[in-house]
Amino acid sequence: MKKLSARRRHPLAAVVVLLLALAATGGLYAAFAPAGKAQADETSQSLTIKEGQKLYEVGCASCHGTGGQGSSDGPSLVGVGAAAVDFQVGTGRMPASSSQMAQIPAKKVSYNQAQIDQLAAYVASLGAGPTVPTKEQYSKDGADIGRGGDLFRTNCAQCHNFTGKGGALTKGKYAPSLEDVAPKHIYEAMQTGPQNMPSFPDTTMTEKNKKDIIAYLNAVNSSETESYGGMSLGDLGPVVEGLFAWTFGLGALIAIAVWVAARTAKAKKS
Repeated sequence: MKKLSARRRHPLAAVVVLLLALAATGGLYAAFAPAGKAQADETSQSLTIKEGQKLYEVGCASCHGTGGQGSSDGPSLVGVGAAAVDFQVGTGRMPASSSQMAQIPAKKVSYNQAQIDQLAAYVASLGAGPTVPTKEQYSKDGADIGRGGDLFRTNCAQCHNFTGKGGALTKGKYAPSLEDVAPKHIYEAMQTGPQNMPSFPDTTMTEKNKKDIIAYLNAVNSSETESYGGMSLGDLGPVVEGLFAWTFGLGALIAIAVWVAARTAKAKKS
């Protein structure tokens, strides 16, 4: 006991106690600091959802229902996810000017991006769905343009034309042109399948494949891309090319035939 008592009164005992106290304080801070940050993030997200709910009640509830359950004028939004909201509102399709149109067209955007994010957060809180893609997901960096062209012609060209110029569908509907459409919105359209378009989730079309398709569209619609086939004629496909050939080619043949006939008649007279 005397030896133990002597050790307790050792000159370095106070230093040891101080070091232990500092270590305990650091451990407690490390344990509780992340929880505080997470709580702050959760509070921020809650405020975003509340602001989004206010915007929803003013601009969307009349068609989609007070809780997003849908109505005779608009489909349910439960489970559509933030990506669907970012696409529909970010391209001006929503709010729609009328629910009686065959297809809702893109138009001037009614909300700024911060408000769109708030609406998306609120709708996402109603049920899990596709999230808004990150820039890395739709950036052309590391994309395979050739592979993207193959995928686009296989899955998309039958409606959107092989260069994304769009095309007519049935009953007044149409596949819109993909020129000047933001890469993020193209990605979201593939994720969510708006209106007449089928959806392509990651289980059907991988994230890399979507990225390749976006890179292909960016390449073929770029003003810097050279048309190796001569006149592009709007890249609208064989119908336009055939019409051009018939109109100008056949017209040229008729003109030549008339000229030859006139020359022959003149020669006979002389």
